[in-house]
Amino acid sequence: MARLEPYVPNSHGKPRVDDRLVLSGIVLVNRNGLRWYDATREYGAHRAL
Repeated sequence: MARLEPYVPNSHGKPRVDDRLVLSGIVLVNRNGLRWYDATREYGAHRAL
């Protein structure tokens, strides 16, 4: 995660979600050819993006 830190944007007033969870969801979606809508609720609502 330390290597990715320079690429993660800073928060601008909105509370941030866990960056590891977001990256894990992105990897899951890309690796399995899913849409964000098809990912489990653990990764957040599909409308949040």
